[in-house]
Amino acid sequence: MRSFAAAARAASDKRLAAEKQGEHIPPFLIASITSSCNLHCAGCYSRANHACSDKQPTDQLTAEEWDRIFAESEELGISFILLAGGEPLLRQDVMEKASAHPGILFPIFTNGTFLTDKYLNLMDEHSNLLPVISIEGDEQTTDSRRGPGIYQLVTKTMQDIRERGMIFGASITVTTESMKEVYSNAFVDHLHSLGCKVIIYVEFVPVTEESAHLAPTPKNHPYMRWQVRRLRLFKRSMVFISFPGDEKSSGGCVAAGRGFFHINSHGGAEPCPFSPYSDMNVRTSSIREAMKSPLFHALNAEGLLKDDHIGGCTLYMNRERVEEIIAGERGHSS
Repeated sequence: MRSFAAAARAASDKRLAAEKQGEHIPPFLIASITSSCNLHCAGCYSRANHACSDKQPTDQLTAEEWDRIFAESEELGISFILLAGGEPLLRQDVMEKASAHPGILFPIFTNGTFLTDKYLNLMDEHSNLLPVISIEGDEQTTDSRRGPGIYQLVTKTMQDIRERGMIFGASITVTTESMKEVYSNAFVDHLHSLGCKVIIYVEFVPVTEESAHLAPTPKNHPYMRWQVRRLRLFKRSMVFISFPGDEKSSGGCVAAGRGFFHINSHGGAEPCPFSPYSDMNVRTSSIREAMKSPLFHALNAEGLLKDDHIGGCTLYMNRERVEEIIAGERGHSS
């Protein structure tokens, strides 16, 4: 962590120098390195958007292409690249490329089912790879969304990581049905006893009308913000991150290059994983060029990133307008 802190300071200096020259470089990048996944989680936004499947497509970015993206990002001053999917641990080749960039911290958002000794040995040797394991709550809550036996599997994996003396985090989807449980002292203390050091709370995004009732509403947000503040005050040995709750202090959604953007498994530069629209591809453009996407510029110029919304993504709730912008670009280019 001390080694990465020095690299993070150097990256921050690069971003500050770019800002003085009129160029904004976000500190984060989200990279969905595969569209394949072994689970069928209830309400999964990625499957609903047809961005995820059971099979490994043949036209995804290669490990060498991801290695170039990591190198470009490091040169620009991007400090954190969140590796997601599908299930990112299906791409061992990309994991090995990421391990060779110690100046970037790679939180790996994984369902935990592939965290075998092979991967734990790699992460133990390369501490810039940080597993962030998805869990929904207690055994019943987790298994009802992720499948039978998943809770026992991931909690056993958490114990294995703890015994190795390694750091890991947990990613928790907050719904109207689970929020009291996942913010409770009992649940947080249990994760801490398993060795968890970081909890990332992510609001549920309703991708179908049938699941809309699970999305936190503006009436729930004061309670959620209060709970996170309480945990930060009384559970100081852990780090708590709230998405998009922490965006309030940033003046709205930080997608579309404000704080991060998303690269899908085929190279498309998207505002965020919940907004799967792209007018640039990093196969044919640099990271710097992708950040200057006309779509990103339009979303910022129109103020869509500052809208209040139901659920965890303002761009998803305004997807019709995003689609209009993309259609307008295509019409203009033709």
